[in-house]
Amino acid sequence: MKYISIILLAWMSINQAGQGIYVSKNARITLYSSAPIEDIKASTSSGGSVYNPSSGELDFSVNIKSFTFEKELMQEHFNSDYMESDKFPKATFKGKVQEHVDVTKDGTYPITVAGDLSVHGVTQKRTIPGTLTVKNGVISMASEFIVKCADHNISIPRIVFHNIAETIKINVSAAYTPYKSQTK
Repeated sequence: MKYISIILLAWMSINQAGQGIYVSKNARITLYSSAPIEDIKASTSSGGSVYNPSSGELDFSVNIKSFTFEKELMQEHFNSDYMESDKFPKATFKGKVQEHVDVTKDGTYPITVAGDLSVHGVTQKRTIPGTLTVKNGVISMASEFIVKCADHNISIPRIVFHNIAETIKINVSAAYTPYKSQTK
């Protein structure tokens, strides 16, 4: 949650009193890798995100160690060998929704978010498709995209090449609520 606080503080200095800012404190992110020997799946529900519909700005942050796996050994290798989560503790995305969506009207809208994805200490420009849904005043977003391990200097040793795919499918879903400042 401290990442959400840092993001909010930065936004608060730009956007007076947090007007029009929406926050998700429990964004769900899943990883899936299909490989000949074994599929790898992990998930977390502790991703944080801030969205400003008027500017389109969208920020995400997730603690790498928050991902859980079915097998404890996979989780250990993920954190120590591949993601080096002590050295690179979080993944972030800072971008902008390219389409203007009227969040006062219910509906499902296709969106594209362009920005910077930072994973394993490497930042890449990305354009990511998704959907934004407004229903009864609640904003939610969902997306599915692929990340290549090599794009973020995530090494796959030759000895486990058949166990781990070179690409990882990422699914993200987040429900947003209006940010209410705690100051009076």
